[in-house]
Amino acid sequence: MSSEQLKLENQLCHRLYMASNSIIRAYREPLSELNITYPQYVVMMALWEKDKITIAELLEKTLIDGGAMTQILKKMAEKGLLEVIKDVDDKRKRLIKLLPAGKELKAKAENIPNEISCKFKSIDSAQAKQLMLLLDLVVNDLSY
Repeated sequence: MSSEQLKLENQLCHRLYMASNSIIRAYREPLSELNITYPQYVVMMALWEKDKITIAELLEKTLIDGGAMTQILKKMAEKGLLEVIKDVDDKRKRLIKLLPAGKELKAKAENIPNEISCKFKSIDSAQAKQLMLLLDLVVNDLSY
């Protein structure tokens, strides 16, 4: 392996890491106003799309690690945003249900996507769509 291959500037994965960190930092301020973290925001968006889903469905939708999800849900339940309930049809399953505070948070979060997209000054909408397609390929290739 040549030393060129080991240069940080030549690492695609490191660029993805830097981009991920930058994006999460950009979300920090608007999400702090809602008293939630970025992973909690991801969970909320999934539940705003479809409430009362199983933990397995939520894991599949968000691709958040199972151990991390347990902690995220616990903290969100403590904040009164959601609750974990038994599925009446299958007692072995647990459903995630938004509470009124979680539903109300949606209106407060409505402008966050626009606020964040405005920070992407060097990327137009066509490039953003292209980037999403490329990132989907990465996720699909590396998903287990």
